[in-house]
Amino acid sequence: MNLHQLNTEARAGHVDELNLIAIEGGDYLIEARVKGHAHPLSDTRGERMRVRSVEDARERLKGIPMLSMHLVHWSVQDEMCGMSSHPEEDLKVPISQRSAW
Repeated sequence: MNLHQLNTEARAGHVDELNLIAIEGGDYLIEARVKGHAHPLSDTRGERMRVRSVEDARERLKGIPMLSMHLVHWSVQDEMCGMSSHPEEDLKVPISQRSAW
C-alpha cells in the first residue's frame, strides 16, 4: 500500500490503525491495519517505506486523516537466554499522529 492508497482507504473509514514498527538499526516501518490485515506502506519505488524517527513518520503522514497510531517494539524475550517459558508480549504504545511541538 502506498501513501495515496492509504489516504483513500483512510478517507473511506477502512483503516483500523497505523503502526510505527521499530526495526533493527534505528529505522521504523509503517503498517496500516485494514479490516484486521497488515499492509506495510511502500515508497515511490514500491519498496517498504522506512522512516528514521517518529517525527519523520509524522511528516510523511501529515496529509492523511487522523487515525489511531501506535509505536510498536517487538518482544526482546526471544533474544534472551532462559526466557522461553515466558509469554512474549510486544510493546505497543499509542502516539499522536500529529506532533506535540
